[in-house]
Amino acid sequence: MRYLCILGLIFLTLPIHANASESLLILHDQEPFVRINKADFSLPIIGYPFIDTDEFIHFTEELDKHVRQPAINAKIDESGKIIPEKAGIELNKNRFEEEFYSFFHNQNVSTIELPVRSIYPRVDSELLANIRTKPIGHYVTYFNSRNKERSHNIRLAAEAIDNHVVFPGETFSFNETVGMRTKEKGYLPAPIIVRGELSEGIGGGICQVSSTLFNAVDRSGLQIVKRYSHSKRVPYVPPGRDATVSWYGPDFSFKNLYNQPVLIKAQVSGGMMAVMMFSSDDINVKQRQVPSMGFFE
Repeated sequence: MRYLCILGLIFLTLPIHANASESLLILHDQEPFVRINKADFSLPIIGYPFIDTDEFIHFTEELDKHVRQPAINAKIDESGKIIPEKAGIELNKNRFEEEFYSFFHNQNVSTIELPVRSIYPRVDSELLANIRTKPIGHYVTYFNSRNKERSHNIRLAAEAIDNHVVFPGETFSFNETVGMRTKEKGYLPAPIIVRGELSEGIGGGICQVSSTLFNAVDRSGLQIVKRYSHSKRVPYVPPGRDATVSWYGPDFSFKNLYNQPVLIKAQVSGGMMAVMMFSSDDINVKQRQVPSMGFFE
């Protein structure tokens, strides 16, 4: 990178003898953030200053990475209390481009405040309060809580889908929502079924979460888009009622065809895994019959 900067960490100034009109000091929250030189963004064309747009775009993306703070959705905690949403921020690229071009073509611009704008969460407290009122489906499965590794993985995956809101017309993907099941994310080796055989693998137990979710979703009358069964029967749901998932393989997904958002609540307690589906009082639910599963050890 030709311009001098270590964003957000070290503020590097240009040499004392540098022409101030050829440099731009960028502030963030009224503090020095980075100084750039006009020459770093100039194309070597004689007679007229041309901007190296590739370099400028790359620099803009780097700025955005360092100032971006994602919005946080409102959620319901374990006690049923709504935790309010929190807005995030991102670089206002259009405004920054305007101010950069003014600097590049106008000798009088030497300092700017980095323009940012708010990012608003998809789910706020008002929406959450509205769609938590009507239960539209649920499902409960059980597992051996003495298997610490498998129990741990089930809890992690349940936390990943908990409080997720699926808007009208939107498709939910289990793999996209939960993400890769890796050691770095805290998942532990536990028994999994591979090609019909029981073996050990990172993230064992995840399919119980996806299967519990599938049955709750099916009972709620939502449209099943993708659902695959294991090649071998699993003990936590009735035959044919499982939903196997794998990051590089099958996924479970469903679509919300209702005219109201749908809220997923997932809970793990002891040896029980439960998924509850909620929406607003205005939803017209068309539930389906789904066989339940009793407790086992």
